[in-house]
Amino acid sequence: MAVADGKTPERAAHRLRQRLTGRLPIDVITTHYPDAYGHVLLNIAFPPAAYTALERNARHAGQSPERYVHAALHRALAEHTAQETDRLNRAVRQLLAHTSPAHLIAAVGHALTHLPESPRP
Repeated sequence: MAVADGKTPERAAHRLRQRLTGRLPIDVITTHYPDAYGHVLLNIAFPPAAYTALERNARHAGQSPERYVHAALHRALAEHTAQETDRLNRAVRQLLAHTSPAHLIAAVGHALTHLPESPRP
């Protein structure tokens, strides 16, 4: 973890990247805690060929590269969420084929109240 100051979170990430570029192979810098809107800042260093393709695709979509990446990340996260929801729905249906809803809810409640503690650093 590193700390950098700046007038904006974006400026702080930029300063941090400047300080670390020659020292560490870092592709992504992110804020540790979400802001007031629940967002974290991502500062991504793309290889030149990838950035050229990104600029071309963003221009074709009529967006800035930053907006294009933002939209692509949101689409990918939404798709992941939908896939995870579908996976869980299939798993629950399979479980319900072999037990009653009441027994399944009781088992889930029991499992949730007996979660192992998180590992300590």
